[in-house]
Parts: sequence; structure tokens; C-alpha cells
Amino acid sequence: MSTYKLKEKECVDELVNQFHRNGYLTVQRKYGKYLPEPEPIGIYKVDAIGKYKRKYVLGITLEEKDFEDPKLIRKLTFLASRRSKYSQTKVTLFVGVPEDLMPKFKEVLWQIDELTRKNIKPVTISLNKRNDYRSKTNPA
Repeated sequence: MSTYKLKEKECVDELVNQFHRNGYLTVQRKYGKYLPEPEPIGIYKVDAIGKYKRKYVLGITLEEKDFEDPKLIRKLTFLASRRSKYSQTKVTLFVGVPEDLMPKFKEVLWQIDELTRKNIKPVTISLNKRNDYRSKTNPA
């Protein structure tokens, strides 16, 4: 496996850990051993899909090359404005962004209208230290 794929897999792992920290169960994910890969939503690929009761979340990860794409705002707007199929509840979009690109992402986020922006939850991805939700130690 190339280092690019390895880094991409670690980003998706960190995004899935963020799902778990927020109480969501991962239903589909990229690079999973047992879970299926998510289907594209519209024309956009999604890295993970989570669920808690009847509330769904979508997860994507962004890299530096994604910020050069002029259609990034359209992609974020499209995915953040999705609704569930039957109950028509809003679907939250988790966006995994590396630490050094977070200021750039916040600039892009301010270009999206406020109602759509409320459905986007930025997630800082740090590949230097492993933040596994299961390996928390008790500081006391």
C-alpha cells in the first residue's frame, strides 16, 4: 500500500473516530475491513456514513489539492444540504481537514450561506498523534 493511500486511510480512520465520539455508529466507510464502501451521493464521493437512531451523518476528508478545485464550495453545499430519504431530517456533514489547512477551510466555509453552514461540522485531523476514542487514559 502506498504512503498516499495509507495517509488517506488514516484520515478516514480519524473521521470515523470523530463519529464515535459524537455517538454515531459507522454504517459505511472507505478502507473498511468489514463495512461496505459508501455509494456516491450525486456525483460526489463520500468517505463515511454514520447513524444514530434516525439521524444520519456524512463524512468527507479534504486534502490540499481539494482546495485548488473551484467546485469545492458547490460540493460542500450539495452534501450539507442533503436530507434523509423518508423522514426528511437534515443530514450533518463532517469534514475532516488536516490541522495546517484548517484556516483555509474556514475561509471557504464563510463563503457558504448560513443555513447550509450550520449542517457542516469541521473536524481537525492530526496524523502526528493517534487520537483513538477507545484509548483515553484517566488523568487522575
